[in-house]
Amino acid sequence: MHLHGKTAIVTGASSGIGWEIAKTYAAAGARCVLAARTAGKLDDLAAEIAGAGGTALAVPCDVTDEAQVEALFARCREAFGDPDVVVNNAGIADHTPTVDLALARWEEVMRINLTSVFLCSRAALRMMIPRGRGRIINVGSISAKVPRQHTAAYTASKFALEGLTRSLALDGREHGIAVSMLHPGSTTSMLVPGITDRPRPGSMNPADVARVALIMATLPDDVNLFESTILPVSMPFLGRG
Repeated sequence: MHLHGKTAIVTGASSGIGWEIAKTYAAAGARCVLAARTAGKLDDLAAEIAGAGGTALAVPCDVTDEAQVEALFARCREAFGDPDVVVNNAGIADHTPTVDLALARWEEVMRINLTSVFLCSRAALRMMIPRGRGRIINVGSISAKVPRQHTAAYTASKFALEGLTRSLALDGREHGIAVSMLHPGSTTSMLVPGITDRPRPGSMNPADVARVALIMATLPDDVNLFESTILPVSMPFLGRG
C-alpha cells in the first residue's frame, strides 16, 4: 500500500486520529497538507513527518469558515497540486443532556462536524471533477449507528454526515470520484479532553484507525470501500450503554 505521487489534505490533523492518518499517509509517500486551527501543533507534526523523510505542509485553517477552506485548497494546489485524497476528520463531541443543550452549542457541533465536511468536500469536488478521479474519506463515528444518551447534537451530526456522504458518493460517481465513510469506535484522541486523551481499557490506538484509512486511500481509483467500522473487540456496539 503506497501513496507515492499523491497529495492528501487531512483536516483535524493537530491530534488524535487526524495526526495519525497524516503520519501514515506521509509514510506511504503522500504529500500531506495538514489542516487544523492550532498552528503550533501542525508545525510539530510537519516537523515530525519531515524528520521521518516525508513531505508535509501545515496550513492553519478553521474548516467552518468558507473563505479559509477555499484558501486551504488554493494553498494545496500551489504547493503540491490538486488533492487526490481529502480526509474530513475535524470534529468535536458533546455529552450535554438534551434539556440543557443550548442552541449555540447545537449549532457549533453542526458547524464543525457537518458544515465543515460540506465546505471541504465541495472544494474537493471542484478540483477533482475536471481530473475525473479523486477520493474523499469522511470520519464518522459508531454513534452514527448506535448513539449514547445525552448526545443529541453529536449523534445528529454524525447521522447527518452519513447522509451527506451517501449524497456526495452519488454526486462523485459519474466523475470517477470515490466518497466513503470511516466509523471509529472508542479511540484515544482529543475528542473529549480529560477523558479520551488518555489510554484506557476498551479503547483503540489512533494508529489502528489510520491503518484502515490507508487501506481506503490506496485502493484502485475505480474501487471504493464505501463504509468501514473499526472498534475495540471489548467495546459494546449493539445494545451498548
